[in-house]
Amino acid sequence: ALAGLLEQATFWNKFWFGFLAVLPRLIVSYVVGLAIEFTVAQWKHEEIQEGYLVSGFIIPLIIPATTPLWILAIAVAFSVIFAKEIFGGTGMNFLNVALITRAFIFFAYPSVITGETVWVVDHAICGLGADIDGMTAATALGTAATTTVAPAFDMNMVWGFIPGSVGETSVIAIALGALLLLYTGIASWKTMLSVFVGGILMALIYNTWGPDNAMAQMPWYEHICLGGFCFGAVFMATDPVTSARTEVGKWIYGLLIGMMAITIRVMNPGYPEGMMLAILLMNCFAPLIDWCVVQRNVNKRANRINK
Repeated sequence: ALAGLLEQATFWNKFWFGFLAVLPRLIVSYVVGLAIEFTVAQWKHEEIQEGYLVSGFIIPLIIPATTPLWILAIAVAFSVIFAKEIFGGTGMNFLNVALITRAFIFFAYPSVITGETVWVVDHAICGLGADIDGMTAATALGTAATTTVAPAFDMNMVWGFIPGSVGETSVIAIALGALLLLYTGIASWKTMLSVFVGGILMALIYNTWGPDNAMAQMPWYEHICLGGFCFGAVFMATDPVTSARTEVGKWIYGLLIGMMAITIRVMNPGYPEGMMLAILLMNCFAPLIDWCVVQRNVNKRANRINK
């Protein structure tokens, strides 16, 4: 039934159906997040910062399009207050606000972000689409976590014609975004590249010596294309506020994120997507990484002076 509906739909039917599914969540994200930021700015007698404009746009891209609006509102409020404003506001937070929103939904309302039916909207929106009963649409990672054989590579994994959150499915679109970030100098190529290097290295290690499961046997290029690995490496790990800032630290930070993401996928089949937890964990260690790099340089210079 679903295949027939897709064949009958035009490009614009598909575009508007997806757009109208995401638009309410984008509006809720901005309304709740900006309202809190404006309120705090007025209370502290500070200028209103534009930092949340980026986080507010990314949040709808990393959650299921079926997420209830009231749950999204609670998650956004929690992340803005406890992951950002409580630490001083824009530029002072050490955890990625968008990822904290997703993490809050994952731990507080796990049924909203896990399972086979949450990643595809199966009901009509403003007259577009059609109600489909009994439809399942597990992500490729979710399927691999429950089987013993890694899924065969499919170009749909690159184009984005697979179930998943809006931002993570199309490798092509993410690559274009990466080029834009690098061209404008917003993102560090060292951080971005090191995440991919760490992920590929860890995937090859598990291919050779890993446990006997589909995740460990999955080729490195499938690990890169599936789930939120590419999106996380390009748009989340490179957040200039929460990532490492020293040049050597960027390499260490990125490598550890990539390695940790693949390790979580392989070792924890109950949660096949490890990018969120890997980035949040390394957000916590980014200041320590920078401190160690700086101290190493200080000690080297001190030794030169003493000689």
